[in-house]
Amino acid sequence: MGGKATKVKTQRANKGAGRPRKANVERFPCGKIKPFETEKDNVSVAVAARRRIHGFSRTVDDETVRSPYAGYTLGRMFLDGVITDEQRQAGDDYAEAMARYHKTTGIPAPSPRAQSLFAVKGHEGEVTESLAERARKASNRMMALQAILLACEDGPQVRSTVYNVAVMDYDHLRHMPPQQLLWLRRGLIALRRSRAG
Repeated sequence: MGGKATKVKTQRANKGAGRPRKANVERFPCGKIKPFETEKDNVSVAVAARRRIHGFSRTVDDETVRSPYAGYTLGRMFLDGVITDEQRQAGDDYAEAMARYHKTTGIPAPSPRAQSLFAVKGHEGEVTESLAERARKASNRMMALQAILLACEDGPQVRSTVYNVAVMDYDHLRHMPPQQLLWLRRGLIALRRSRAG
């Protein structure tokens, strides 16, 4: 059972173990690196990951990759030039209306990425009149949007394509075939016209 001398000898031997300290960075008195120094590194890592995962080529500038539109499928399709800004906005409004419907009615969000699988969903025991009114308005809005999409030519395909891109955010639909892209544009244009009219 070694004594204090053995302990000191072991500590000296382990002194060089571990990752070496980062040089030339500002630190707090406690030794922690100041965050504004590493923020640039974090952003560059996130930009590189977006380029790699979402297939942005090197010709696309960093500002485009940092854009909030690069964070979801409909926004990436807008950045690719596949849809217009008005169509993207109509899709964003549709997704927001669907999210509001799910939140106010207590129905879990349809995407497993958007929910906690172990959380209890639904409303508290007492449903107030204002909560019921908000849920009714959200349900009516959701049904009106579905009716607009179903009224388009090839309505069921248009509705499911817009839903899968705007709400479910399936990334593989970013490179959809021309016919499906036609359905998406048709639905987004119909949603935009209904909002304007």
